[in-house]
Amino acid sequence: MVALIRVAVSLALLAVAGAAPAPLADRATPAPPSKDPFYAVPDNVESAAPGTILQHRSPPNAIAAFGALRANLQASHQFLYRTTDNHGNATATVLTVLVPHNADKSKVLSYQVAEDASSIDCAPSYALQLESATGPLLGTLVTQAELLLMEAALEQGWVVIVPDFLGPQGAYLANALAGHAVLDGIRAALNSADITGIRNPTVAMWGYSGGSVATNWAAELHPTYAPELKIAGAAVGGTVPNITNVVTTINKGPFAGFIPTGVLGLSAQYPELKTIIDQHLKPQYVEKFHKPLKQCLVADAAEFLFADVVGMFDDRSLIYTNPTAVRVLRENALGKATPKIPFFWYKSVLDEVSPIGDTDALVSKYCAAGVSVEYVRDIVSEHGSYAVIGAPKALSWLKDIMEGQAPRKGCSKKTTLSTLLDPATFEILPKFLIDALLDLLGKPVGPILFG
Repeated sequence: MVALIRVAVSLALLAVAGAAPAPLADRATPAPPSKDPFYAVPDNVESAAPGTILQHRSPPNAIAAFGALRANLQASHQFLYRTTDNHGNATATVLTVLVPHNADKSKVLSYQVAEDASSIDCAPSYALQLESATGPLLGTLVTQAELLLMEAALEQGWVVIVPDFLGPQGAYLANALAGHAVLDGIRAALNSADITGIRNPTVAMWGYSGGSVATNWAAELHPTYAPELKIAGAAVGGTVPNITNVVTTINKGPFAGFIPTGVLGLSAQYPELKTIIDQHLKPQYVEKFHKPLKQCLVADAAEFLFADVVGMFDDRSLIYTNPTAVRVLRENALGKATPKIPFFWYKSVLDEVSPIGDTDALVSKYCAAGVSVEYVRDIVSEHGSYAVIGAPKALSWLKDIMEGQAPRKGCSKKTTLSTLLDPATFEILPKFLIDALLDLLGKPVGPILFG
């Protein structure tokens, strides 16, 4: 994450130095989702089929990098659509549709951001807008930075759809909800033909870290929840298969803030977990522990930097031994079902959020069940830097399947010193960085067509 922020800030500073600010008339802060009636779940939502579009609008403000630098898109849309929560109940969330100039509307990429927050006000549909409020300490900076990866896809001419997969309550780590929201977001996009022009597209998915969890869950739920959807494949990086092991790994470290954020996110879908937290959280930590309900990822990371979050409870073994906590975490771990789509998978061997062994085990399980996986393990990167370093090769794989090239059958596993040494990375990374900078400077986002 630190490396991603560093790259994002560097590009932003370069662009700000040469870009004119948005006109003052366009710079009003949009209402956050918690105060915007567009996000409200309709009372009769259960009467609609999953993926039904309930409301449509253009985003209140233009899509913008870092909340300041307007993206020059052909069009953007927001849809409130029906989806399903962790317990099978009808709910609704928002999808953002980004349409580049010279769009090829026969190709759609569902991009899942690493929102990693337990407040609805951190949702990408809001964070990607001009003048969106970031909360304390630039809390939505990582989501805003991921627009650069989305723009890499938009430069291919693909329509990019971005679901608010944490739902209307910021239910971080409620992963069946996340998977449903991704699949229903694709359904909503397919239902939007009269508005967006999307018809009979090739569909793929991409996500890193928290975004990969939603992507993987969508892939696992796809055969039973949305079998009619034709999904060509998925690129996933920095995957987090086992939540319990992550708690052990990140406590007292730079990513310790994921623990309270995840607990609070799960509590939105599991009131019984909230009861346990309320019973066992030491009084002196109650206010601090609940701060993620009012702030976003970067602020959460700063708030709990190197904190002993497990020690904030009166029982350090609570998460490992309490029957309710154990059940909730197991229910939201990956590996419950077998996907039917091919994968490109990339992971840092030194990933300091989720141990590499957990991903190795999940990939092996998928492969044993007949899933095709191209798995790349990178030695010298870490969780944050590999979001950037691994992106060009993921994009190259996605380009192949979008163009109808059949992915490699079966499974392959490659451990490399650095993905930066891969020819595909050398081919794509310079253009990726140049396009990102030019897009920040106002270049029309999308492929340049001649003739």
